[in-house]
Amino acid sequence: EVQLVESGGGSVQAGGSLRLSCAASGFGFDPFVIGWFRQAPGKEREGVSCIMSIDSSIYYGDSVKGRFTISVDQSKNMVFLQMNSLKPGDTAVYYCGAVRMPTYSGSYYLHYGMDYWGKGTLVIVSS
Repeated sequence: EVQLVESGGGSVQAGGSLRLSCAASGFGFDPFVIGWFRQAPGKEREGVSCIMSIDSSIYYGDSVKGRFTISVDQSKNMVFLQMNSLKPGDTAVYYCGAVRMPTYSGSYYLHYGMDYWGKGTLVIVSS
């Protein structure tokens, strides 16, 4: 069973940075896609970024391109999201999501979501 545990959320002022971490387990040797999503109060879930294990291709949502960077440390089964130049609009609960043996592109999963989810970590950006 795939398990995902997020950490690293907190409060930061606009323009600041945060680094989120996701500890992943349960993939075995299967290919996977793993990434980050967020949901702000009263809004729909939004795909932030994901990475495909099979070719390391990376995808970003339009609202975070140039500010956020996803990375993976496969030796530690960790996924990170470095968030720079944070804006109040980035305030949300951030979730780590994953699919085992993906059959679609990263763009597809950013749009439609994933099979496994962590419990989320809250990011608050104040102006």
